[in-house]
Amino acid sequence: MAARKHFCASISPEAGALIDRDGIAATEKLIRPHIRRTPILEVARRDLGLEAPGVPLAFKLEQLQHTGSFKARGAFANLLTRAVPKAGVAAASGGNHGAAVAYAAKTLGYPAKIFVPSISSPAKIARIRGYGADLVIGTERYPDSVAASEAWAAGAGALGVHAYDGAETIIGAGSLGLELAEQAPLDTVLVAVGGGGLIAGVAAWYAGKTRVVGVEPEGAPTLHAALAAGRPVDVGVSGVAADSLGATRIGEHVFPIALRHVERVVLVEDEAIRAAQRRLWDVLRLVVEPGGATAFAALTSGRYRPQPGERVGVILCGANTSAVDFAP
Repeated sequence: MAARKHFCASISPEAGALIDRDGIAATEKLIRPHIRRTPILEVARRDLGLEAPGVPLAFKLEQLQHTGSFKARGAFANLLTRAVPKAGVAAASGGNHGAAVAYAAKTLGYPAKIFVPSISSPAKIARIRGYGADLVIGTERYPDSVAASEAWAAGAGALGVHAYDGAETIIGAGSLGLELAEQAPLDTVLVAVGGGGLIAGVAAWYAGKTRVVGVEPEGAPTLHAALAAGRPVDVGVSGVAADSLGATRIGEHVFPIALRHVERVVLVEDEAIRAAQRRLWDVLRLVVEPGGATAFAALTSGRYRPQPGERVGVILCGANTSAVDFAP
């Protein structure tokens, strides 16, 4: 891989937080009472129908996190490190982030208003409502929900919590990398990418000590397109994972971290994502949503081929799906 320009894995000082190992470690201690330390599951590759049977895969079962996805980490990081006004919090989301913010707000005693596009799954909408948030279902596009959320927060004086491009959101996601590093020695970690908050947090924690590889649907190649262009660019979004990996542009704070610490990004087809979902269910009886299976799809499709003896971790990042029905 060609050398890349060196960037500092941090954001502007006025944002009030640095995205680095010290910040992640300090925030992890703060949010620890409110999040689960999700387990890992080591599985022989031959059991999964993969090559190189001598080295097991380490699945990070983050779909078991509160609200069914890793997003609870960033939600609590925001609400515990920033001043929350009387008006409460506002967020735009494809579903998982909205559920996490609603849950964190309910836990900590704040009102929450969540804006989601119409493509959000019924399972995610039900979770948000179940946590007592005021839910606004808007148009089909996620960026429109972001604009509506930001406008409402500005008018109401509420705290806006970004789904992936806030410092605290990224730092909270980095706590997953901290956990995984403690649980399993790995050479490579495969991470699904939407707006990039999860991969930025994980990559900031590992800081080049472990290989981090992004995996995106072909219908939502936000980081892949940004790395090719040398800057964040808008992309079209479609496909089975659009409600969780459907950001139209990689985060501005995410990009320099990815440029420095993400080795590469591979793209997978929708069919491969569905096949990975089915294999996780058929072999391990694990239920994950399409976005949650995307990182694993890099292996089942052959888009990422580990070297002999390579220790690979796969983050299963979400499970908010309505039913165990993976028929084509």
